[in-house]
Amino acid sequence: MAEFLASIYRIENDKVDCPLYEKTGVCRHGDRCSHIHNKPTSSQTCILRNLYENPQNSAKSSEGNQEHFDNFFEDVFVECEYKYGEIEEMNVCGNLGDHLRGNVYIKFRREEDAEKAVNDLNNSRFGGRIIQAELCPVIDVREACCRHYEMGRCNRPRLCNFMHLKPISRDLGRFLYTGRNFGRIYCRPLSPTKKFPFE
Repeated sequence: MAEFLASIYRIENDKVDCPLYEKTGVCRHGDRCSHIHNKPTSSQTCILRNLYENPQNSAKSSEGNQEHFDNFFEDVFVECEYKYGEIEEMNVCGNLGDHLRGNVYIKFRREEDAEKAVNDLNNSRFGGRIIQAELCPVIDVREACCRHYEMGRCNRPRLCNFMHLKPISRDLGRFLYTGRNFGRIYCRPLSPTKKFPFE
């Protein structure tokens, strides 16, 4: 009788939204997930999947070289802000799990800038690899972060479904975020010899 009533009211047959996809914009199950991944048609945030390759990515460490990471972060941030519009924040995952590893989340001030970035970057190349870019439902990255990782206590490095964000150096943070208050930040990166990393 319960099964009959459930089928009438569509209680058990209805798929529900995937909570992990809503929080992080990705899901470890991908297309095999039993829940719905509602991909946004508009968003301030876009995701560049698995874009950052950590030179020290191993089961024991997700830290990598800080200078290498800062160079990567600066290249992506500067090109995306220069080409598409003002960035509110950019974050890179240091997770070891395939669905989060190296994901870059860019939150633009305007939705149309994020859409332009996705249309332009999707299927372009970075370091010889094809970029997978899409709009993302993530609004507040802090809600998607692993609290245990932030306290240095996450014991599921390969299985954790929440973001392990890689920090940039304090000087780079000041240069990219605070520096724009004192004029455009591009005089250093956009010198005539500077090449954009995206092809």
